[in-house]
Amino acid sequence: MGSKGSKSPTPSPFLDTPWREINWNNKKSALQYVKNYKPHIEGRQLRILLHGPVGAGKSSFINSVKSVFRGRMCALALVDNTSAGCFTNTYTTYKIEKETPNTFHPFVFNDIMGLTEGKGVLVDDVKLALKGHVKENYKFNPESKLSEGDQFYNTTVNPNDTVDVLVCVIPADTARLMTDKTLQKIREIRTAASRLGIPQVAILTKIDQTCPEIKEDLKIVYKSAIVKEEMEQFSVNVGIPMNCIFPVKNYSEEIDLNDDTDTLILRALRHIIDFGEDFMNHKMNQAEDSHRYA
Repeated sequence: MGSKGSKSPTPSPFLDTPWREINWNNKKSALQYVKNYKPHIEGRQLRILLHGPVGAGKSSFINSVKSVFRGRMCALALVDNTSAGCFTNTYTTYKIEKETPNTFHPFVFNDIMGLTEGKGVLVDDVKLALKGHVKENYKFNPESKLSEGDQFYNTTVNPNDTVDVLVCVIPADTARLMTDKTLQKIREIRTAASRLGIPQVAILTKIDQTCPEIKEDLKIVYKSAIVKEEMEQFSVNVGIPMNCIFPVKNYSEEIDLNDDTDTLILRALRHIIDFGEDFMNHKMNQAEDSHRYA
């Protein structure tokens, strides 16, 4: 009789074993790998385009990467802590400086205006950026797309202008609250990139906001059923495979670096660089084949 009103125990939000393996003691070699990266094609740089909802952490990810490389906190891309609207509204290229002043690593990030239902970046403008038609400092206009003849429309596109990897940045704590219209925009951009052969990666930010345990210990992120479910749901919604989605924690309130935070950032960055390098080489091989059989 006493069991009549009893409830089954709530399942733990954490799994017994991690659903993805990671070496948490590998930061030094992971950092050296990305620092040593050099495109096989002479004179090329890898262009990484970040897009995603407003407030997802695109600019913060760029700052976090720079911080890991410099070994101290950096604020290369401006970040706004309010959620009143999109803070980034111009097409900006960010370079990561090497130890030697005025020398840079051969990959760059492009940050763009966030995606929203109303006043966010237009999908057509993102498509133009993928093809290298958007010039530096173009101010996005939510009402009308960039058109040929505009001073910021790049008519003479060289290989370093085009995007080599498309990265969708989404916040783990509010991913499920994204509207259907925002998800549709992400799918449209992904389709455009796929038609160009551009590889796509997703970065799941703010994982420490999903539960207090992860905030306390990042090492349990790959035991978290919540993070796994968020990644799986986003994969279903937009089509990006699970092995191309990486959870990270951006630096936001800290004043000192943390090895575990760095490890997650570096793991994501390494895969982004590898995917982009493969794409650049594939394009070069295709071009050589077309000339050979022309």
